[in-house]
Amino acid sequence: MGKGGGRVDPVARAGAAVRACCSASAPAAAIVLGSGLGGLAAYIEHAKRIPYGDLPGLALPSVRGHVGELVHGMLNGREVLCLAGRSHLYEGISSDRSAMPIRIAHAVGARILVVTNAAGGIRGDLAPGDLMLIRDHLNMMWRNPLLGAGSAPSGIPRAVCGDCYDPALAEQMRAAAASAKLALKEGVYAAVQGPSYETPSEVRMLAALGADAVGMSTVPEVLVARSLGMTVVGVSCISNAASGRSTGKLSHAEVLAATRAAGPRFERLICAFVSRLAPPIRTGTTGERPVA
Repeated sequence: MGKGGGRVDPVARAGAAVRACCSASAPAAAIVLGSGLGGLAAYIEHAKRIPYGDLPGLALPSVRGHVGELVHGMLNGREVLCLAGRSHLYEGISSDRSAMPIRIAHAVGARILVVTNAAGGIRGDLAPGDLMLIRDHLNMMWRNPLLGAGSAPSGIPRAVCGDCYDPALAEQMRAAAASAKLALKEGVYAAVQGPSYETPSEVRMLAALGADAVGMSTVPEVLVARSLGMTVVGVSCISNAASGRSTGKLSHAEVLAATRAAGPRFERLICAFVSRLAPPIRTGTTGERPVA
């Protein structure tokens, strides 16, 4: 029961709905698929799909390249929960609601989060199609999903320290890239609110602050995941040169074309990474779900 006269919390309701159609084990990982990167979901075996619209509290993405469904099944022998598409702050939702899928993934037992996104390359050696391991981020959205009550069962959010991206998971991602014979660059991701693309002056500012790539997502999800005690690893697919770094005109169509072209390499990387995770742990149909 929730606090409001017996109402059930939407996260608990959504978690129960997901558990009702999924197996009785905790997913080895939850994976957020960014713009144009949804092709990975096609590799999930025994897939069960739940449209976001069927789960309480979830906003439906309105941006092309984001399907808006939760996909549960087996990927390279590991049970995963794929969040195929995300909603962005620039679609008019709160930062807390944009990260609601992460709370649901945690509620069904996921303790590892893989975040992915499309990003503009700021650093000179980052070219469209490159894959970049996220070492750290800059929150330039000026919003934090942990503000206010409701960020934790007690109503007080757990403080998130400076270790948002897990070193051990990062090393596993590097090893996965090496085993798949893929180049994996590394850098700092800056998150801005959007929906406008950055001006050349803003890109120079971000570079001066230490950003290597820039996008309009991911950070709210990471902050919520860390507040819940989840460990996080992130990968950006460089979709274009950031404003002022090339003579071309930026467009969302360009972003989707670049990420789809990089899709096969991205999918190989994530499949290789997932295969290195601990296998799913089977439990009974009742009781607390284990940490994978």
